[in-house]
Amino acid sequence: MRVLVTGGAGFLGSHLCDRLVTDGHEVIAVDNLFTGSKRNIHHLLGRHDFELIRHDIVNPLLVEVDWIFNLACPASPVHYQYNPVKTVKTSVMGMLNMLGLAKRVKARILQASTSEVYGDPAVHPQVETYWGNVNPIGLRACYDEGKRVAETLMCDYHRQNAVDIRIMRIFNTYGPRMAVGDGRVASNFIVQALQGEPLTVYGDGSQTRSFCYVEDLINGMIALMEYAGPDAHEPVNIGSSDEVSMNELVTTLGEVLERDLDTVRQPLPQDDPVRRRADSTRARQRLGWQPRISLKEGLTRTVEYFREVLAASA
Repeated sequence: MRVLVTGGAGFLGSHLCDRLVTDGHEVIAVDNLFTGSKRNIHHLLGRHDFELIRHDIVNPLLVEVDWIFNLACPASPVHYQYNPVKTVKTSVMGMLNMLGLAKRVKARILQASTSEVYGDPAVHPQVETYWGNVNPIGLRACYDEGKRVAETLMCDYHRQNAVDIRIMRIFNTYGPRMAVGDGRVASNFIVQALQGEPLTVYGDGSQTRSFCYVEDLINGMIALMEYAGPDAHEPVNIGSSDEVSMNELVTTLGEVLERDLDTVRQPLPQDDPVRRRADSTRARQRLGWQPRISLKEGLTRTVEYFREVLAASA
């Protein structure tokens, strides 16, 4: 098939492009290169079955495709708070443009949504039927509410125009090709540790997340896109059901590096979720999906990647 991947030069998008060309598809990657990088897809450039278009999906795009994966949006607070208005525009106007394209060419479309739609959850673990607890006027709202509106648009296009949709709620994902200055906790900890700096832990470190290695995440994304059941339009959590505190993440990374890691404490950022754990029952039952790679193994692979990146930059 011919597949469009928005955000195709980003962390997740580049891994998805790898998987799609490996599976024999023809891939069009679209990226404005704000947080994405040509380095992530350099090995694909020049292939007959891969094309990169530098384009911002806030503007319409006219292509003929069978599948659309909409991954375009800054995903870490450092980047999405840099220009919050643009973040909202990417989620809302970009979604409108991609849904309009899907409607016109009758393509199946998958939206990379997020566990942030649950906000600082009052329900634990988070199930897809939970409506969330989001501060609509906070510093994180540009990302959280933008993704929530994108889900609304997906469902409305499905109901009103019979667009074939998939909604994937992604929990904390990590792995190779994260940027050095990404701002997310796994990459922050690894880079600080490799540079001999103390790890910055916000609050008391008891806040939790569900960490999923990128390879597992991409497997779940493909499984959801291929799923054709009558409930395929409903959101699906893709994330680990293991709940890991920041203090436990420090300990596990120390085991990978075989040394004790020093930490420095900072105040907890505004609206930072205290507890986060995916209920992945729906993914397991409908898609036969569950993560395979343990946190320690995933961190080991990611540490190897950042060692190479830091050595090259030095």
